Amino acid sequence: MFSSRNLMRLPRNSGNGVHRSHGYPPSSNSSPPPIFPRFAPFAIFFITLLFFLCLQIASDIISRTRTVVGHNLQPTPWHLFQPKQFTHGPATSARILQCSYLSCSALSASRLSPSASSASANQTQNGTAGNDTTAPLLPGLESVPPPACPFYFRWIHEDLAPWAGSRVSATNLMEAKEYAALRIVIVGGRLYADYYYACVQSRTLFTLWGLLQLLRRYPGMVPDVDLMFDCMDRPVLNRSALDSPVPPPPLFRYCTTPEHLDIPFPDWSFWGWPEVNIGPWDEEYANIKRGSLSRNWEEKHPIAYWKGNPDVQSPVRENLLNCNDTNTWGARILRQNWVEEAKSGFEQSKLANQCDHRYKIYAEGYAWSVSLKYILSCSSVALIIDPQYLDFFSRGLVPRENYWPVTPSNLCPSIKFAVDWSNQHPSEAESIGRGGQDYMKNVSMDRVYDYMYHLIVEYSKLQDFKPSPPSSAQELCPEQLLCFADKKQREFLKRSVASPSTSLPCVLPPPDHQLIERLAQDKQNKIRATENFEKV
Repeated sequence: MFSSRNLMRLPRNSGNGVHRSHGYPPSSNSSPPPIFPRFAPFAIFFITLLFFLCLQIASDIISRTRTVVGHNLQPTPWHLFQPKQFTHGPATSARILQCSYLSCSALSASRLSPSASSASANQTQNGTAGNDTTAPLLPGLESVPPPACPFYFRWIHEDLAPWAGSRVSATNLMEAKEYAALRIVIVGGRLYADYYYACVQSRTLFTLWGLLQLLRRYPGMVPDVDLMFDCMDRPVLNRSALDSPVPPPPLFRYCTTPEHLDIPFPDWSFWGWPEVNIGPWDEEYANIKRGSLSRNWEEKHPIAYWKGNPDVQSPVRENLLNCNDTNTWGARILRQNWVEEAKSGFEQSKLANQCDHRYKIYAEGYAWSVSLKYILSCSSVALIIDPQYLDFFSRGLVPRENYWPVTPSNLCPSIKFAVDWSNQHPSEAESIGRGGQDYMKNVSMDRVYDYMYHLIVEYSKLQDFKPSPPSSAQELCPEQLLCFADKKQREFLKRSVASPSTSLPCVLPPPDHQLIERLAQDKQNKIRATENFEKV
């Protein structure tokens, strides 16, 4: 037997890995070899290097990413404006990455057009728009008879006539790039944009939003298309300069003239103009119409009224300031200061509160003005100073039926004559005012989307190549645009979301060039008759 003292003297380990007395293995609490401390500096260096490498890659991507709101884009050189200012820092960088690359999920894209892929395949093969009425969002479309399109739709054929014989080739399309601010491609019901230049304010954002709403309104029906778009004011494709056997470059914009070949397209303000607090068109029309009923014709002020910005390189507006005399010229001309209006919450510039005059003047700005649709909606007589620039709907207006023509070369006396004659013939004047309002009823958002649809369909038929987005283009979705929008822009965008249509687009009338020419001649005859009437 061992005494306790001898037991304490026994060695715990004999050196061969076992206890001599019991044969137990060594304790599991023995320490591992010190490997991690030796490699820790290398791991930290590698992680740090990887972090900065990722930052460099992200910074490079951000510096090259052009966005719908104008990041990394210069103003259009043909219409310069103050470059957009953006804050720099981690928050801006994170926003560009998130909005550009993480907003459009596959689910979001497919939600825009459930059956777009099959429809676009048919369109490519047949050269016509797909008419997939089996899309889940549009049940029973065929059972709803579509209405006839308003008369101004006839100009779609006229606008596209220069390419009717030659068609639009890929080379022809790229010739328009030097005039374009962006390239717009629709393939399989998905929208892509390739940005070349920034556009003033939020025009690009709201224009592309409108196209996304078109895809939502008619899912699976919008054909594949590739077009160049300029979102600044004045047309550039002069008809006489491009009069040759070679087809002109096809360029879409917001307005045109009889001397130009630019293709007019609905402007951004139909979905809202947040910078001046003008809401989506369907809201504004309803509010203006209600405002026009606040006074009957006899209660309206028997003078002409204009309120706007004359400081836009517009000779007509500058001359109009000379007519600001209610006694001499029967006109009240007010200068609009948008900076001060913004400070006061736009309380003095609400369109619905500007229908209390019998006569409202339309004067072009730098080019056409979006104000025309609001003026015509008032049921006041629209005194339109002979315009040089025309948007997509105004070419159907008829003198002395839905507006009164004013001579720019004899401006103040011409306004005075219109006011005096109309005050002496109140029933005829009131009828002209109602004619203008009724005309704008046919420019509802339903018809705006139909115009966009038919214009894109007819243009796509002319393309002799299969549209495909370039590698530099970005796919767009509603989430991406909402991500880039500021708080006020986001509010306006959400207020202008379209619903899937319950009927097919209106029926487009066939081409009739002789009818268009005859109407243009009749219009000029009526304008000249009014000018001669003033001289009597």
